Amino acid sequence: MPETKTEYLEAAKKIESALYEVKKIIVGQDYILERILVGLLASGHILLEGPPGLAKTLILKTFAETLDLKFQRVQFTPDLLPSDLTGTQIYNQKTGDFETILGPVFANLVLADEINRAPAKVQSALLEAMQEKQVTIAKKSHKLDEPFIVLATENPIESEGTYQLPEAQIDRFMFKLIISYPSSKEEAAIINRFCTEELSHIKKSITKNELVEINNLVNKVYVDPGIVNFIADLISATRNPMDYKLENISGYVSYGASPRASLNLTQASKALALICGRNYVKEEDVEKLIFDVLRHRITLSYEGIMAKETVGSILNIILNKIKPSLIKAR
Repeated sequence: MPETKTEYLEAAKKIESALYEVKKIIVGQDYILERILVGLLASGHILLEGPPGLAKTLILKTFAETLDLKFQRVQFTPDLLPSDLTGTQIYNQKTGDFETILGPVFANLVLADEINRAPAKVQSALLEAMQEKQVTIAKKSHKLDEPFIVLATENPIESEGTYQLPEAQIDRFMFKLIISYPSSKEEAAIINRFCTEELSHIKKSITKNELVEINNLVNKVYVDPGIVNFIADLISATRNPMDYKLENISGYVSYGASPRASLNLTQASKALALICGRNYVKEEDVEKLIFDVLRHRITLSYEGIMAKETVGSILNIILNKIKPSLIKAR
């Protein structure tokens, strides 16, 4: 039986209830909370950049608690081994057999803290988990639980002892979010909440099975052919600006976004539509998410850097040129 609008409104109410519980603990950061929720509903991994001390771990732990999901945190360090993440086999002297010990990646929400501090072999192991939703231990594949989301953090302040993330891995993240310091009022509220008040107890608002059902509803959100073409043209313009008469930025971009960006933008827009209680995507859903989906997927050229352009300014130029109302269904 096809899904009715009522089912989407009910799902949106459950999501709103979960967000209310999260906000009992987390002060401010409304934009970050909404985007993480979109990522959870769209089954997309998230890269979070910001200085330390901004409750990144607490945010994810709170989401895990209110959504009844298993949470694991892994501190990435230069001496971390792939087996520390995925697991290993241990010889049991009593039985004479090797036993498989599963690593912390076997969870629903995995926080990869300071992901750029781990060496290439660890990044490769995480890449398999993110893309294939499985890990290989002693030549045997083990499926990960559903849902499975990686939220990785990067510290923009310190660069010593860090590794450059491979482009293939960066492209696996649906969003790159920039988390900033709270305002003075929000900081005062944080102090009061944690020092002079009793911490609120949060309730489980959505069960794991209900979240899977909501994920299935997201997949069935309708996307008009005109919006599909709008997304396709936006992404294509980052690779071939001359095809869209964007001569002023043609030399500023070395590499544009891949087709995975189109898929991620579409899926995220569907999740945002469901959060709003709709079973169809609007143009503004796409426009709200495009910067988060593309800021880590576009590489500026030397000319672009010297011209003091940013990924944001390039995307604004593209958006001003390509309007949804001008795109017809092909």
